[in-house]
Amino acid sequence: MTEFSLHPDTKTFIDRQHALLIGDSRPMSQTGRTIDVVNPATGEKFSEVACGSADDINLAVATARQTFENSAWSRMKPVERERLLWRFADLIEANAQSLAELECLDNGKTVAVAGAVDIQLAINFLRYMAGWATKIEGSTVEASVPFIPDAQFHGYTRREPVGVVGAIVAWNFPLLLACWKLAPALATGCTVVLKPAEDTPLTALRLGELALEAGYPPGVLNVVPGLGHDAGAALSSHPDVDKLTFTGSTGVGKLIGKAAMEHMTRVTLELGGKSPTIVLEDADPQVAAQGAANAIFFNQGQVCCAGSRLYVHRKLFDNLVADISGIAEGIKIGNGLDPLTEMGPMVSSAQQKRVHGYIEQGRSEGAQVATGGDAFGPGFFMKPTVLVDVNQQSSVVREEIFGPVLVAMPFDNIDEVVRMANDSPYGLGASIWSNNLSEVHRLIPRIKSGSVWVNCHTALDPTLPFGGFKQSGLGREMGSACIEHYTELKSVLMNV
Repeated sequence: MTEFSLHPDTKTFIDRQHALLIGDSRPMSQTGRTIDVVNPATGEKFSEVACGSADDINLAVATARQTFENSAWSRMKPVERERLLWRFADLIEANAQSLAELECLDNGKTVAVAGAVDIQLAINFLRYMAGWATKIEGSTVEASVPFIPDAQFHGYTRREPVGVVGAIVAWNFPLLLACWKLAPALATGCTVVLKPAEDTPLTALRLGELALEAGYPPGVLNVVPGLGHDAGAALSSHPDVDKLTFTGSTGVGKLIGKAAMEHMTRVTLELGGKSPTIVLEDADPQVAAQGAANAIFFNQGQVCCAGSRLYVHRKLFDNLVADISGIAEGIKIGNGLDPLTEMGPMVSSAQQKRVHGYIEQGRSEGAQVATGGDAFGPGFFMKPTVLVDVNQQSSVVREEIFGPVLVAMPFDNIDEVVRMANDSPYGLGASIWSNNLSEVHRLIPRIKSGSVWVNCHTALDPTLPFGGFKQSGLGREMGSACIEHYTELKSVLMNV
């Protein structure tokens, strides 16, 4: 087996004992259980971490509560929170190579993608949110109070941190998703209990260490790896958590939302998608083919807003599908540590079986495989796949596969493609490929999704909110909009 060199810091981190992070202590789980950390490119265990339990979650939440209510953090000025976020971002940047390698070993994505996308977006977002720490505002109002006509009033509003935040993140972008939740929480003055996905716990633990190194008081960020049905469920239903933020599947998100409502816990949910890629008649075929391929095959298709449904004007359909199939067949699949690799493995054996199972189900429903369709090992690899002759009501069209599987369908006119694109329980993202900007502008309001990209796909920027319509979630990540989700709005009225 080929051996790939690792940064010395990566080797040192992997070889350590990985405990929980609660306050400034690093206890093992109270149950003594651990989680095996498996390299998806080989299928082999290379590390293990403590497996937190409900009791560990209780301790972490109590620590976060104490820190929020009565500590140096609770009295910290906004400008100091701003400086800490900058230090945190600087430390992530200084450790970028090691973090990218950890993400590759844990998740399967290439080091190149982890470094250029995951790590860089995280750094940019932390720095963007740092500026918001000093810009959280209320407003003054001229109150009348008509039933007290002779009084004079001074009215104003203020935003205050929501409190203890429970953050549960998915395994497809472990570090980036964690930072999407940490940055606004830390900017507003909240404390956090972070529960990473059990498949990808390593970079969350490293983030916790870097936060302490940056100068965050112990207890501001607590990290408890664990299983979803145990640690995740305990965090979701905890009566002393003020806000839950979750990224993951719609099914799990619904369970978390129900658990949160028991205590009226504030909640934001960034959930699944089945995003359409729409290629209009005037589009540049080569640009659209490469764009559509990137939209579905990036990160092995393990992207919530992956362009997994391709709708192409009938005049372009056959040639465009052939071009995308050719691109798929030319993708170099392999270990993400190999600098020549363009696509890594699925995150786990279970995910590999799930994706392959959907392809077989599509075949049984009449779909034809234009290219790909095969799973292979060692490791958890899937060939990038294009399915044609699919029915709009087929499971491969309606359900989130979360792998490198594209379903392609032709359309004849705009009204038809609008109906097809919106015929989904999801509404996370969509892309339109066209040079006719008048047509594009008329089409954008008709697409029911939280993001619409034009001549690009999954192009994310810290300034733009990200989230979904319909069953793709509640609330927004990124942009100024996310500040509202980490603060409570208080009204004050003074009789003067």
